[in-house]
Amino acid sequence: MPKIKTHKSTAKRLRVTGNGKIMRLKSRRSHLRRKRSKRVKRQYDRKLEIQTRGDKTNIKQLAPYLK
Repeated sequence: MPKIKTHKSTAKRLRVTGNGKIMRLKSRRSHLRRKRSKRVKRQYDRKLEIQTRGDKTNIKQLAPYLK
């Protein structure tokens, strides 16, 4: 049986924890952040868990070998 190709941009943007949670970073963190408050800029550093079941199944199809 052949291997399944991994969607590379999905694999680069997501990480899986030891418990199996899929974690992502927030968007809008690249530039134009000078006018944001320190609290908001600090919130961009946190990783968030992907909650919805539909998103999790899509990610499993896009990146089946995600570690």
